[in-house]
This record gives sequence, C-alpha cells and structure tokens, in this order.
Amino acid sequence: MSVPSVEGDSRAAIEYLSTPEAIRERCERIYSCALSGGLDHFTLHEERLEEVVELVAKVTLDDFPQLEIPYHSRWRHFDVGGIDRLAPLRESLDATNTDERARCEFDLVVTSVLLDAGAGPAWKYTEMSTGLTLTRSEGLAVASLEIFRAGTFSSDADAPLRADAKTLRSISPETLAAGFQAGQGNPLVGLEGRTSLLQALGKVVAEKPHIFGAKTPRVGGLYDYIRPYAKEGYLSTRAILSAILEGLGAIWPGRLTLDSTNLGDVGRHRAAGGSGASAGLVPFHKLSQWLAYSLFEPLERAGITIVDSDALTGLAEYRNGGLFVDTGVLIPKYSEVTQRAHRPDSEIVVEWRALTIALLDRLAERLRSRLSLDTESLPLAKVLEGGSWKTGRQLARERRADGTPPIQIESDGTFF
Repeated sequence: MSVPSVEGDSRAAIEYLSTPEAIRERCERIYSCALSGGLDHFTLHEERLEEVVELVAKVTLDDFPQLEIPYHSRWRHFDVGGIDRLAPLRESLDATNTDERARCEFDLVVTSVLLDAGAGPAWKYTEMSTGLTLTRSEGLAVASLEIFRAGTFSSDADAPLRADAKTLRSISPETLAAGFQAGQGNPLVGLEGRTSLLQALGKVVAEKPHIFGAKTPRVGGLYDYIRPYAKEGYLSTRAILSAILEGLGAIWPGRLTLDSTNLGDVGRHRAAGGSGASAGLVPFHKLSQWLAYSLFEPLERAGITIVDSDALTGLAEYRNGGLFVDTGVLIPKYSEVTQRAHRPDSEIVVEWRALTIALLDRLAERLRSRLSLDTESLPLAKVLEGGSWKTGRQLARERRADGTPPIQIESDGTFF
C-alpha cells in the first residue's frame, strides 16, 4: 500500500503537528463537532462524565488512599505482582556514574515501550524465576526486561545492559520470539512488526550521531542529547517530547508524510479543521508521549526536575478510550463500529481517539476538584495511572470475558 503524502507549507505544518498544543487544538475541534451532534461515528453524552469521575476516583483511592500516585509509565509494569524486578538491575548499575545509569535506563525503557503493542488475547509469558504467568502489557514488560538483562540488545559482552545500533539493526524475529516465548502454541500478535520497529530503531540510532552518540551509537545517547535542555536543573516536558519526535520519528512505518518526512502518529478527520498542509490532520503521538512520561523518572533520578508535566496530553489508546465507550459517554452510532476490527487510520478510530484526548482533559479537571488536588499534584500522567487506564481495563473485564476493549483495532505490532 502506498503512503499518502501532503503537499504545501510542509515545514511549518510538521513543526506544528509535533506539538502538544496541536494535539489538543485538533482534538477539541472534533469534540466541538460532537457537542453539536455532527460526527459520523459517535454521539457524545457529556452529562455522563460525572459518573466516570466517581468511578475513577474510587479506583484511585482504593489503590492510592494517601494519593501518592506515581507517573503512568512503563516502570509500573515491571513491578507486576508486587515484585521489585529492577533491584538486580540497580545493583548492577550501582558502580557506574549517574549519567551511565540514566543511559542504561533509557536503553531499557525505550526498547520496552516499543515492544508494547497489543499482544493479543492468546499470548502469555511464564516468568521462570517466579512461575507467574503474565499476559498483555505486564507480560510484555517482564519479558522485555529479561530480554534486555540477557544482553540481547548489546553488541558488547562486557557491557550487556545497553541497546546499541549494531545489534538492534540485526535483530531477528526468531530472537524476539524466543525471548517472548512465542510460537504456534503461544501466538504473539505483530511479532514481525515489532522486529521491524527495533530494526528501524537501530537504523535511526546509527544515522543520528548528534542525538545518539558517534563512537558507540546507542538508544541511551538520547539522555545526553536531552540533558543540556535542562536550565538550572529544570526541564520542560515539551523538550522531552520534541527530542523523542526528532530522534525516533522516522521509525514508524506506513504513516502520513509531508515532503518525505514521516509524521508518525497522525490521522485524518474531516472535522479537524486547519489550513494549508496540515488541514484535516490530527496528531496524537500516543507512544511518544507515553515514552516521555516513562523518561521522567530516569531524568529525575539523574537530578533533573521535570516541569510543565501537564503540557502533554492524555493518551489516545484503547483502555482510556474504552472507558468512555463502556460508560456510555461515547455511544457508537451504528453496530459496525463495535462488530468488526478497524484500521488504525480509519476515521472511526481517529474520531474515537480524538474524543478520548478531549475527554481526558475534562476528566482530569473534575477529578482534581473531586479529590481536592491541583494540576501540580495531579497532572495527567498521574490521572492516567490513578486512574483512567485502570478503570478502563476493569470495566473491559467486567463487560467482556476476554477483557478486550469495546472497539477493536487491527494491529501489526507497531500501532499503540
């Protein structure tokens, strides 16, 4: 399938579509259309949002009664079952300096996030050290941690805890399948896509020495690229997202392009508005933003204070989106929306994701009021963790035996 491109004032459009402001602006336009009943695929019942606030508040207070909520990030998945699986890793890194520890943590979390596309309902992972059988995001996280600790992504046997360009470029589906215990009797959705994504990651790491390092190009070089943007120890989340999009934007396959520049997680919708080359385009950058959230903690451990954490948006993925469908805030206009799987770039999915982003902002505002917290103490990264993602998963399990979301998306292992 050929990749569509857009002609026109491309440089300005690319810069605009890479900002969280653009995500909110385009999603809000679609939300406004929903308020007037003008969308093709969903009706909006904003009056039911208060019920969602109460559900999310209950889940949040049950898990975090003191409201000491961590960020919604990949690090949470590593601790599934209450097991501190990162302790051996930390012990291995104790003798290294602060910067090298941060590089190793970047190596781990970036590769783990990129391997976290939907696993499918049939896949499972058995952890040898505990005997636990894990599925979905938690299973993928623990498996990716073990793959990383085994030195699978490093070309240097004396420095196994890294992910370098040389090894990533040559990673094979067989290597990943073995690490994920995947096979005919244990199918993992999108294995080829995950392999291609890591190969593409290795390629961009090698081709961008100014970001990832020249001597030994590695994913963790992104830390050294981001760190100078901290002013007097304070770093804006916009700088983190910008660096991620600049460094990793080229890895995404089959996306919209502007003048041969891959736009990444950007879709089309007739109600998105805009003009020129960006007209009708809706950016989400879900994975890039989740990766940004996942980099907060390594940067903080390196002594950097993250500011403007609420500048980023909520995450347009199926648990948050499923929350609003399962509670009746969003109601599909016809049965086909829920009865068959849809391409990630279909207008149905773009519409659903845009409404999810706009609703998460409104949910966050009302939840803060409900819990007597402010934006600083309850940014979106903590609303998600507290939170909306968990409530969406809980409702999915209550309503469907296999816990799948109410709307199905065709996955090739690269869409998040």
